[in-house]
Amino acid sequence: MATISTCTIGFPRIGSNREMKKALEAYWAGSNDAQALLQAAAGVEADAWRCQARAGIQLIALDSTLYDHALQERSATGAPAAVPGAAALPVYFAMARGAEGAPACDMSKHFDSNYHHIVPELDEQSEPRPDWSLLLDRVKRGQEAVGRERAVPMVVGPSTLLGLARGSFDRSSLLARLAPAYAQLLRQLAELGVPEVQIHEPILTMSGSEGLAADCAACYAELAAVGLPINIVVAYDDETYKWLVELPVAALSLDFLGVPGAEYGSSTAQHIAKHGFPKSKRLGAGVIDGRGIWADQGQAARLVASLRALLGEEQRIATSTSLQHVPYDLAAEEVPPAGLARPLAFAVQKLGEVVGTAAAVLGAAPGAIPALDLAAFTGAPGGAPRELPADMFRRPEPYAERRPKQVQYPPFPTTTIGSFPQTPAIRRSRLAFKKGRLSQEQYREKMAGEIGLCIGVQEALGLDVLVHGEPERSDMVEYFGLKLGGYHFTEQGWVQSYGSRYVRPPIVTGDISRSGPMTVHEYELAQGLTSKPVKGMLTGPVTILQWSFPRRDATRRQQAEQLALALRDEVADLQAAGCRVDEPALREGLPLKAGRRDEYLRWAVGAFRLATACAMPEVQVVTHLCYSDFADIMPAIEAMDADVLTIENSRSGNEMIAALAGTGYPRDVGPGVYDVHSPVVPTVGWLADRIRSFLEVGLLEGDACRIHVNPDCGLKTRRWEEVLPSLRNMVAAAHLVRAELAAADRLRPRRPTTPYKPHSGAAQRSASCAAPCCAP
Repeated sequence: MATISTCTIGFPRIGSNREMKKALEAYWAGSNDAQALLQAAAGVEADAWRCQARAGIQLIALDSTLYDHALQERSATGAPAAVPGAAALPVYFAMARGAEGAPACDMSKHFDSNYHHIVPELDEQSEPRPDWSLLLDRVKRGQEAVGRERAVPMVVGPSTLLGLARGSFDRSSLLARLAPAYAQLLRQLAELGVPEVQIHEPILTMSGSEGLAADCAACYAELAAVGLPINIVVAYDDETYKWLVELPVAALSLDFLGVPGAEYGSSTAQHIAKHGFPKSKRLGAGVIDGRGIWADQGQAARLVASLRALLGEEQRIATSTSLQHVPYDLAAEEVPPAGLARPLAFAVQKLGEVVGTAAAVLGAAPGAIPALDLAAFTGAPGGAPRELPADMFRRPEPYAERRPKQVQYPPFPTTTIGSFPQTPAIRRSRLAFKKGRLSQEQYREKMAGEIGLCIGVQEALGLDVLVHGEPERSDMVEYFGLKLGGYHFTEQGWVQSYGSRYVRPPIVTGDISRSGPMTVHEYELAQGLTSKPVKGMLTGPVTILQWSFPRRDATRRQQAEQLALALRDEVADLQAAGCRVDEPALREGLPLKAGRRDEYLRWAVGAFRLATACAMPEVQVVTHLCYSDFADIMPAIEAMDADVLTIENSRSGNEMIAALAGTGYPRDVGPGVYDVHSPVVPTVGWLADRIRSFLEVGLLEGDACRIHVNPDCGLKTRRWEEVLPSLRNMVAAAHLVRAELAAADRLRPRRPTTPYKPHSGAAQRSASCAAPCCAP
């Protein structure tokens, strides 16, 4: 008789009370040593494993990493850094964060999630020298914690490791050299008596993965020959099904749900309905949402019962993806959420859903659970967005006509992306306001002082375009969500973005609306303190949506357009207040399948334009893109119709700059010149070389007045001790290269730079909001 079992394919690595963040930052600050960090990590791991065992999970994936799983697996297979034991930790973290004379490895979004992985760097000379001791030690501890029969090691698969990598190498030959390293691991795991090994291969969801079939077949034939059962886990989307099911492995764990709120869902159930599933393999059905926070309401049981009726095989119930993408435990909320149309479930609750689904299906009489139509099932939300007038998506004038009316800059104008350090004093004030110990007026006065400090610092450093520093914003998304209708917020809903950087995504619970201005007060205060232009800082609609947990009863397009309309009103209020430089951010949730990208880009770009098209020609719209590969969507970037494009660039070796130059991108560009996620302070000479390189690749045909100089991203996670010298050096480097251009007479004649004059609607400095300017 067919049975149903349960497993996990990943769990939050942060600890129930963010213990890993505290341990990492204590180690980086020098207040804890390497042994203390490793002990803290071991404690977090054991707590997570035991939590899964208590929930009744039968096979528990031994998920853990000190910083990032892609970096960890690259290290284990023979990276420049050794396995991160105590002695090798400085090298390991240098790869992640950079060190003096050693820039950090590039960082990129992990598929279409909001997690960021460290990009492995490989070349033709990369020769695997495996050392799996860290993973083997984890397996032994896992076996002690939950029992040998339940502890399942998990690793990033060789195809995915190469697919995430950057560098010049032949994929087939390097995969062939990697296979023996993984085979060695499987032999060592077999000696430990593990029941199976999970090998995660999400790269097989990508368009073009059909081309990996022959190499994967050869690789997994070599691994299967070891004799240890292999479970290939393919998450984040549907997969290349036909050849995947032919691989010589014991089990396949597949994602049946896809992206929360996505119009296309997942076609995994349709593949199985059409092609069946091999009797020789166990199906791991990812039917509990690993990326969303809405509780399952019986759909998982209906889906599993339908699979069982079709296949009649042993099945295993799991989440659609690793649970690292959702908060740890809903029970940590002091005030349970009330009034929601649907209950919530975080990682711990989803364990209960996995076990409960298995019990419901096993305990039900045949036909008692309503069947789903597998041939049509995607899990995608329904509903059609309302159509808006076409002129709402168009700026009043095309770029070529409006750019001369906007702020004119000197060569290599200097600026930042938005935020400045969130100091302990700022966090204390925010907590006191939240707890009712500060009134609204008192809190505004304290933030006014911080804004004054930021403006004073930027004036003293000589930056050309200023920002107010965002001291009042706990998060680039949460801040806006708190001021919009249709959102719910948690107290402890933390999710790892990368390393020790955690975010608390808000939850979209209904239609999104704006009740009044959200940023105008802070803009007016900052602009009243300086004669230089100050940016109005908004987070764009796609960014807000991507960094939220979306509704399940509405499409992402519908939710993005509601956000865009709210932000459109904010743009109108900012320009009425005199704002002439406006910076909405845009980050992408680009589908993994090429066939789905055009539709996504249409509504994502449309949402951006809907939010910004009301801007008058004189208003310069700046957008920011970071930590993704944009080279293949250049037409969409151009279609955004922004006036200035600022991008992450310091870790990626000018790849995006070269792409922009190669396609003749005509608008102002602000390439990031240094990495804000590294504590290293760049030198003037190093920064000057970065700026010169923009001319060398032919960006904007060398028009230096339209090449902006800025850090990669916001500065909120850095300390003032790092920010001040870094920005001082950045400004000095820009002035140095300016002087070189002038001396070489390489500047083309152009309009003289004119003093910035805010629109007549700009508010004057108010005595009640006065804040002292402060030099660094």
